[in-house]
Amino acid sequence: MPTLPWTVPNTPPRDTEVHVFASRFETRTLWGALRFLAGTPAVWRQVRRSPGAYGATLRAKPLRRTFWTLSAWESKDALQAFVRAGAHGPASRGLAPQMRDAAFTTWQASSEDLPISWPEALRRLP
Repeated sequence: MPTLPWTVPNTPPRDTEVHVFASRFETRTLWGALRFLAGTPAVWRQVRRSPGAYGATLRAKPLRRTFWTLSAWESKDALQAFVRAGAHGPASRGLAPQMRDAAFTTWQASSEDLPISWPEALRRLP
């Protein structure tokens, strides 16, 4: 699966600080990777409809059982509302037993820096 392009559901105001979130997930099995992929379209639709979402992308290496997400939000609260709502909540709870490892990081950036590059996100992930 190729990297999904940076999708911009809402355009941030110029010269605004945004909340950036990056993650890496590794599944225990190929079955877990397939389950991750199966849930992706519903979560992707949720991102596109989420208030406060300023952009998102997904990088997937399913045969390596590894997935990365990168997104920008109006605020930490907007990100948390997304995490708790819609398709994301059930998808993440359902995949929890399939996860071997996960890493997360957040930082503040200027809206002028969007879209955030994958090299920048990977540099920041533990």
